[in-house]
Amino acid sequence: ASAAALPVVINTWAFRTAAETAWRVLESGGSELDAVERGCGQCEIDQCDGSVGYGGSPDESGETTLDAMIMDGNTMEVGAVADLRRVKNAIGVARKVIEYTKHTLLVGESASMFAVRMGFPYEDLTTQKSLLLYSEWLNQSCQPNYWKNVVPDSSKSCGPYKRREEVTYKEEQTSSQRSVHNHDTIGMVVIGVSGTVASGTSTNGAIHKLPGRVGDSPIAGAGSYADSTAGGAAATGDGDIMMRFLPSYQAVEYMRMGTDPTVACQKVISRIQKYAPKFFGAIICANTTGSYGAACNKIPGFTQFHFMISNPLLSRPTEQVVDCI
Repeated sequence: ASAAALPVVINTWAFRTAAETAWRVLESGGSELDAVERGCGQCEIDQCDGSVGYGGSPDESGETTLDAMIMDGNTMEVGAVADLRRVKNAIGVARKVIEYTKHTLLVGESASMFAVRMGFPYEDLTTQKSLLLYSEWLNQSCQPNYWKNVVPDSSKSCGPYKRREEVTYKEEQTSSQRSVHNHDTIGMVVIGVSGTVASGTSTNGAIHKLPGRVGDSPIAGAGSYADSTAGGAAATGDGDIMMRFLPSYQAVEYMRMGTDPTVACQKVISRIQKYAPKFFGAIICANTTGSYGAACNKIPGFTQFHFMISNPLLSRPTEQVVDCI
C-alpha cells in the first residue's frame, strides 16, 4: 500500500519529464489544472513513445490526428478535443474548451478551426518517422488494421473495402492489436494540498486507425475522471475495448465508497477481463488523501505496468511498477 501524502501527481508509463513538469508547476504555485495541462503537454512536445503528440500513429490515410481531455474535479467541467488535425498542443486546446465555451467536446476540422481562433498555430503533424511507419504498413499489405466483415479480405490485403453482404457474427476477436511496445496515452491525475483533483489525457490514438476513429482518451469517465469529493483515475491501453466500461469513472466511484485505490484499479481491470480477457490495458488511481495505486491486465509481453509518482515523501518523481493481474 502507498503512503498517503499531498500533493500527488500520478501518470501512466515511465514518462518522467511529464511528471517532473507537472510537479514543478505545483511547486511554483500553479493550479492542479495547470499541472495536468503542462504535464501532458510536455509529452506532446517530447512525442512520448511516439504515441502522444505529432509525428506518430498515422491513420489509414497516413495522417496523425490527436485526442485529449482535461477535467476539473471541483466544478466537474470537462474540455476535450478529438480527431484534432494540424494543431500540436491538443490538451492546451482542450483547456480552452472549458475556458471559452459551454461545450465539453469538439471534434475534427471544426476543433482545429476553434484552436486557431484561440491562438494556436496550424502546424504539420507529419514527420519523416510517421511517413516511414505509413509506407511500411502499406508494404505489409496494410497489416494490422481495424476492419472486419469486408471484401477484399482485410487480414490479407489493403482496401478500399466494401461491406460483405453476409455479416458473420463470430465471437469478436478481443485480443488487442496493441502491445507494450505501442503505448498509446499519457494519463495524469493531480491532487493538490487541499484535495482538489484534476485529470487529463493526450494521445495520437491507435496506429493505422480508420480516419475519424476516437478512442477512450478524450471521453470523460473513460480516458480519465476527476472528482474532488473522491479522487481521480486515468486509463491507458486498447481504448476501443476499455471505453465501453468507463473504467476511470468506475474506479473513482469505487474510491468514493472507501475502496483502496489499488483495489479500485484492480476491480476495474477484473470487470473488463470478463468480456475481453486478452485486452491490453492499465489504470492509475488516487484518492483525496493522496493514496494511490495502479493495475493492469496480464497478457503475453505485458506482465508489469510502469507509472510515475510525485509526492512530498519522495525526493523526486519516481517510477513505480505493479504486477499485472
